[in-house]
Amino acid sequence: MEEKTVRPVKFKYGSVTKFNRWGNVFVIPFSVVFLIFSVYPVLRTLFLSFTNLRVMGDYKMVGFANYARVLTDKFFWKALLNTVRIWGINIVLQLGMAFLLMMIFSDVKYKVKGLGLYRMIYYLPNLIAATSVAFLFKTLLDWRFGTFNIGINAIAKLLHLHYNPIDWLGSPVWAPITIAIIQSWMWFGNSFLMLMAGVQGIPSEYFEAAALDGANRYQIFTKVTLPLIRPILMYVAITSLIGGLQMFDIPFLLESASGSAYNTTQTVMMYLYKFGFTAGSIQTGYASAVAYVLFLIILIVSLIQLYIFRRKAD
Repeated sequence: MEEKTVRPVKFKYGSVTKFNRWGNVFVIPFSVVFLIFSVYPVLRTLFLSFTNLRVMGDYKMVGFANYARVLTDKFFWKALLNTVRIWGINIVLQLGMAFLLMMIFSDVKYKVKGLGLYRMIYYLPNLIAATSVAFLFKTLLDWRFGTFNIGINAIAKLLHLHYNPIDWLGSPVWAPITIAIIQSWMWFGNSFLMLMAGVQGIPSEYFEAAALDGANRYQIFTKVTLPLIRPILMYVAITSLIGGLQMFDIPFLLESASGSAYNTTQTVMMYLYKFGFTAGSIQTGYASAVAYVLFLIILIVSLIQLYIFRRKAD
């Protein structure tokens, strides 16, 4: 029996190269936009952080003077502490609600129907503009005429109790907690979707094998589900940290610089905004240095988180 010789397929390299060149042409518009609106601002900000530029006009290089000022600025560290405090409360509530919902919807015993509808409902707060959310809660939480205080007062009267209206957004104690709760309400749906996507990506055979081996629901969750969704948990933890340390819109819209709660709700981004865009106090060079110090803090903490997750995985 004769063996057939297989001839190698010949490609027309000239036409392939020509096709690839056209591909490069189509990429040019994106590359130009990316360089102008992404790369250039980052490099320009880095350059300005070494200058004493205020608004516009002449400036001179000052080396690391702006960075030294940031590191010794007690108001910057106070703003960072406020940010971490608000983010800490937010992340506990946000991931707590997301975990609880994930356990309910992924538990075989409950067999909750209409998961798509629930996911849409839980994700809706994340789609509402921050300005609308701020206006809504400013109205609901007004200490004199807000629906929240009126409702609590009505319940207190029914129970023959006395209730002093709480200034939820004006109290230095309650304002950070209120902002953290609002942030968790906005973002828990996003975390829930991420965690559910990780659970749904686990083959059902793993759960069936664990059940056949006699594992209970708690053991299945801790020994099967959690280890297999570790990459999703790492992603949610790191992105939550990055978003939390860059918190700006909700506290900025809910609090005014003249308010009594401003000192406990001013975040790092609000502090940066003060020197970068507020008339009368603009110091562009210093604001640029604040931005890069915050970037370095986020980078270091994110790398620590990544190391911890990978070490646990090993």
